[in-house]
Amino acid sequence: MTKQVRQVTRSRPTQTQQSQTRLARVGRGLVSWLRSLSRRTILLAAGAVAVVAAVGVAGSFLFGGDDRPPIPDTRARHYTEVDACLLTGKDGIMAGTTAATVWQGMQDASLKTHARVNYQQVVGEQSVGNARPFLNSMLQGSCEVVLAVGGPEVSAAAETAPQYRKSDFILVGGGRSKANVTSVHTGDGLRADVAGAVERAVNGKS
Repeated sequence: MTKQVRQVTRSRPTQTQQSQTRLARVGRGLVSWLRSLSRRTILLAAGAVAVVAAVGVAGSFLFGGDDRPPIPDTRARHYTEVDACLLTGKDGIMAGTTAATVWQGMQDASLKTHARVNYQQVVGEQSVGNARPFLNSMLQGSCEVVLAVGGPEVSAAAETAPQYRKSDFILVGGGRSKANVTSVHTGDGLRADVAGAVERAVNGKS
């Protein structure tokens, strides 16, 4: 009687199982290696990694491409020490008004003389009495050239001019030219006339 021997074939591990086994071995080896290191060595290694990362970030900012937006030119315009100030009615320098044209002439003069220009509108009651405090505030400030446009404003400036001989007054649409007062008529050429009057006044302060 022949004895039959049953042969059992052991299945070979798949490629995935082999990879997982290798990863497990590598992981155990890494853990063992880290355990063998001292705490000081680990801290030094971490610090070195942080330094390398910081250098990399700084390098990307310093030596990056030219696609960065240009730095705007922040150089301020150089002005002289002369201020030309405009006194207007409640509408200020609203477009379409005589004051708007006067303001444009003042800006033209500023481009040539580098004088600073600004304006102040009279709020509240539109009268000579109410305009006077606004005018006095300008004169007590740094305004050496004063322009006035509007009935109450021109009248207030004409009355005040004799008290401020060192200041120049430019009256638009009213008043009479005398001493430190220049009268400019409204109408065609107002912008150029104002620019010329302001230029002469500012240059006289130089």
